[in-house]
Order: sequence, then C-alpha cells, then structure tokens
Amino acid sequence: MGKTTGFMEYKRLDEAYETPAERIKNYKEFTIALQKSKLEDQGARCMDCGIPFCHSGCPLGNLIPDFNDKVYRGKWKAAAEILHSTNNFPEFTGRLCPAPCEEACVLGINEDPVSIENIEKNIIETAFQEGWIKANPPKIRTGKSVAIVGSGPAGLAAAQQLNRAGHTVTVFERDGKIGGLLRYGIPDFKMEKHVIDRRLKILEEEGIIFKTNAHVGVNIDAKQLQKDFDAVVLCGGATVRRTLPIDGADAKGVHQAIDFLKLNNQYVDGLVNFENIISAKDKKVIVIGGGDTGSDCIGTSNRHGAISVTNFEILNKPTVGRPAHQPWPYWPMKLKETSSHQEGVERFFSIATKKFISDANGNLTGLKTVEVEWIFKKGERPQLNQIPNTEKHWDCDLVLLALGFTGAEKTLVDEFELEMDFRNNIMATTKNYATNKSGIFVAGDMRRGQSLIVWAISEGRQAAHHIDAFLMGSTNLPLKDVNDLPRV
Repeated sequence: MGKTTGFMEYKRLDEAYETPAERIKNYKEFTIALQKSKLEDQGARCMDCGIPFCHSGCPLGNLIPDFNDKVYRGKWKAAAEILHSTNNFPEFTGRLCPAPCEEACVLGINEDPVSIENIEKNIIETAFQEGWIKANPPKIRTGKSVAIVGSGPAGLAAAQQLNRAGHTVTVFERDGKIGGLLRYGIPDFKMEKHVIDRRLKILEEEGIIFKTNAHVGVNIDAKQLQKDFDAVVLCGGATVRRTLPIDGADAKGVHQAIDFLKLNNQYVDGLVNFENIISAKDKKVIVIGGGDTGSDCIGTSNRHGAISVTNFEILNKPTVGRPAHQPWPYWPMKLKETSSHQEGVERFFSIATKKFISDANGNLTGLKTVEVEWIFKKGERPQLNQIPNTEKHWDCDLVLLALGFTGAEKTLVDEFELEMDFRNNIMATTKNYATNKSGIFVAGDMRRGQSLIVWAISEGRQAAHHIDAFLMGSTNLPLKDVNDLPRV
C-alpha cells in the first residue's frame, strides 16, 4: 500500500492561495492546484500503517489508504471509484470538510499528516474533467416511493442511495434552488455553485425528482405527503438560530449571520441586487461567534468593502497545538486560522457582548462588552464569570450573529406529530433512523443537531439503508456503523 518510504521522502504540500488583495475582489474560489505529479507524491506519503485510524476519523468511513495508493500509482479513475463507493459527494467534502481524517492520521503523531482532503478534492475534479462521472439510473424500479424533505447534503445523499435501490424519489425544497446550506449558507469563494449544479444534473439523469418552492407544512400538505408516499425522510437541518437576548438586540444593524450569507449568495447568483442585501460596504463590522460561520462572515464583509472587521469569541483562545486532554487520534479543539482570517480581521477571545447601542432612530452605533473567564471544576458544568472593570465600548454599524443553531424547526414536528429530544432535535436513533410515526424517518442535523457536512452525508446514507429495509424487508445498500465514532 503506497510507497513504503514515501512519508520520509516527501513533505506535505498544500494548495496555494491567491493573495488576499486579489481574491477579495470577487467571490470565486481562489485555490491554486498542485501539479498532478506533486499530488501523486502526496499520495505516496500514506504510510501503510498497521491500523488506518483515518477510517475512524472519517464519519463516512472513506477507504483513504486505498485511494491514496491509486493516486500514488497514477490510477486516478480507480481512485475515483474507490472514493465514490463510500462518499456520494466528495466535491463537497473535498472543499468544505475540516478533515477529521487528517487529525486521526497515524503520520500526524510526529509529522504533518497526509493531505487527505486535497487528494480527495483532486480525485473528484479529475473524474469530472475526464468525464468519468456519469448518471447510473437503476435498471429495475421497486414500485415504492419516497419523499425527502430538504435538499442539503443529508437529503441529497439519502435521495441518491434510495434511488439506487430502485425506489422513486422526490425531493422537496422550500427555497427556489436545490442545495440547502450548501447553496445558501456556504460562500461562493469556498465553493462555487456550479459544483452543486453539475452534480444535480447527474442526480436528475438518474431519475430523482426535485420540487423547489415546496415548503412542507406551508404550501405542501404534510398529511397528503404521507398518503402519497410509502416513506418520508426529514432532512431539513437544524435551522433555529441562536439569539443574543440582551438590551438593544432589536437595533437596526443587528442581523443573523445566515441571513447575511444567504442574501449575498443570492446576489452572486444574480437573483437580487446588491442594494437589497445586508451590506458591509463602508461599515465597521463586528462578527459575534468564532466558528466557521463567523469566518464566512469575515470573508464576505471584506469582499463587500468593510471599513473594519472585528471578531468576538466568548470562549478562551485555543492552543496552537493539540490540547493535552485531546491527544491523537481525537479531534483537537486548537486555534484555527482560516483564509478569511488572513484577509483582514481583529480577533478577540474571552469576551462577551452586554448591550447594543443605537441612536434615536434605532440605528446601531456601537456595543458594550466585558471580558470573561471560564471556571472549570471536575464534575460540574463550566462557569462563566465577568471580570470586573473590563467593560469596553466599540463603535460599529453592523453586527452579525454567528452563534450557531439550537435545533429543528417545530413546523414539521407539529405537522407530523413527532417527538423531540432534550436538544430540540427530532427524536430518532441510529438504530434505524425511524421517528415515533411509522414510515417517517429523519437524518442529518435535524436528528443529530448542528454538525458537519460529512456527518450529514453519512447520516443520509445510513438512513437510506434502514428505509430500504423498511420498504423491502431487506437491503443491499451499504451501512457503516457510526454509533462508536467520535462526535465532531
């Protein structure tokens, strides 16, 4: 497997970026691909370890050493076939996944890990360029029909798997275009939307039916859906936004990050004018929330032409390397610097917002913060304390709340009479992804809570396995046991 001495001969190489000054002029992807020979050298770094821990790091169970070996040997078509055997959409994960597989890579114990994500991205891009990705509709139809509510990565993965089993699949999407947060949450500079569209063309050619502007529980009757289909799969995501319930939160200029990002994506798509979006142009922007969504807001604000961009995170500043209590091969909560951070931002940790300040017309003019400290005691929940005499006033025109999501919307819960768990997710286990109502299943963030795209694809695939068994009594769809995988 691979080149026995490859990890000693080749250092890790990553894709280069266009300079920040150039890339913020537009919304296009800005990575500069490595030469194919260099990528094959990177595949050679996969070290034929006795136990490939990358398998357990990947929620999809991608056969990483296998496709790395094929890349090293120049057998790119075979690599694409191996990659597709476990991952329906490597073009999404190859761009957007935080790569827990790399944090579990054995080589990562004392060297830079294998560049698995970049290899994955280049395998699928080569496959599309060479015309190897073609529609493969089922030869036989079962006569069973499945409705999938939501067209994000979980819904699309479940749709393709169930269609492969021969069922007639219809995907219902409440927005005007298919893709969920892939289309309306992820900025184009991270993934241009033609990447979604070329995959959708394949799915349509395979026989999957897509219905847009179809909001189940609003303009699509949920009860009728149950009558018309043999099974219903809910993949609507965790879309209830976390708020910041402090004084002045209703000021004009305080917005949810997802509204900011969605409107900008629609602008890039030519659906709305720049005048009709939430603009950061010529504004002092503060982004509250230090995760990936906050990073996306930073990159978008800089492309708008913000005067300044500041980022607040209430948690402590992470360590640069692995924390002592998160040893290999576990996912480490360490300091992350994204490409958006490199484009211009001031970051502040251990800081909490206490009040938004507005003028007589209700327009945001600033906010007040306080420094905080976290008290950790064994067996107790962490306690947050404000540090006396650390209050500070910040001028700002625009605040973006990138605070994450708190669970699934109640519309579908009420319409289908479903049960929810204590985390505001629709209740269903990985045993069979079934809800308390026969024939109704749930997968993705709507079941597990806010998580990663790779987890959503995994959940869609697992749910499809169980749904096929429910409809037919048995199934040949693959199943990866995700119960024992670490939560990311």
